[in-house]
Amino acid sequence: AGPGDAEYLTLKAVRALQAADVILFDDLVDDAVLELARREARRLLVGKRGGRESCRQEDINAMMVRLARQGKHVVRLKSGDPMIFGRGGEELERLAAEGIAASVVPGITAAAAMAARLGLSLTHRDHAQSVRFVTGHGRHGDLPDTVDWHGLTDGATTTVFYMGARMAGRIGARLISEGLAADTPAVAVAAVSRRQERQWFGTLGGLAAGVDGLGLEDPVLIGVGKVFREKLSRKDAGLPQSACEDALRMQLAGSL
Repeated sequence: AGPGDAEYLTLKAVRALQAADVILFDDLVDDAVLELARREARRLLVGKRGGRESCRQEDINAMMVRLARQGKHVVRLKSGDPMIFGRGGEELERLAAEGIAASVVPGITAAAAMAARLGLSLTHRDHAQSVRFVTGHGRHGDLPDTVDWHGLTDGATTTVFYMGARMAGRIGARLISEGLAADTPAVAVAAVSRRQERQWFGTLGGLAAGVDGLGLEDPVLIGVGKVFREKLSRKDAGLPQSACEDALRMQLAGSL
């Protein structure tokens, strides 16, 4: 379903929605996306949002199998890209084990949307030769213990943390303890591409306070690396910004 804005949907995704008998959708899918589905399609919320009660993964898997065996055309609708921190692989494995054919429609992942919204390249050749997408929390709600944290201190790498809002302070502290400078540029974007999008620009040392200022009611992406340095030149860097403030500032400048 892409990161939020319905206009980021691919044509293939829209066609799938228009052909669906049943849509199993996650909590983060925007209502405007669901409105693109055919009117007769059943829409079933199956949750899957950090920190909130939701359907168990095994129950979702079983529901997909049951509906498919009833001859229904089922669309499993996920936020972002289903194969990037979306458990798409687990669901495909279950369907394959049951002999049920399935195909994947790729979506715009939140990190790509964040880069577009900020007007930055995650792999600008003057600053970064690689980019990493990292989960911001482990299975038990702590920092992920299987991540090569020292490897994330590579100065030529851009790192984007998904689902890391509640761990922001610990993420920053861990990277600094591994050798990344506290003044390394960092950004955080809440509700990327949605009406309530909020942005923060600062440094790794101020990450915890910056993310706290955005609030925890919406998903937050955290970006760390040299590619974000130009955002630090803003006179209001370090303060949360709403998505409409830049547009308003531009309108005011144009009227002077």
